[in-house]
Amino acid sequence: MPYVNVKVAGELTREQKQKIVEGITKVLEEVANKPPSATYVVIEEVDRDNWGKGGKLLSNK
Repeated sequence: MPYVNVKVAGELTREQKQKIVEGITKVLEEVANKPPSATYVVIEEVDRDNWGKGGKLLSNK
């Protein structure tokens, strides 16, 4: 049973999330021969105030 956790900075639309879930599920089916019914994908949207890179918060553009 594959479990994939995707973390993104900011918010995604429902349509974007659906495409991500479909794409990841398809790749696991094609590459790892995993049935879609066994694949779990969790998308976590992290506020840019809670994510940093290069010593700065992503909210500080």
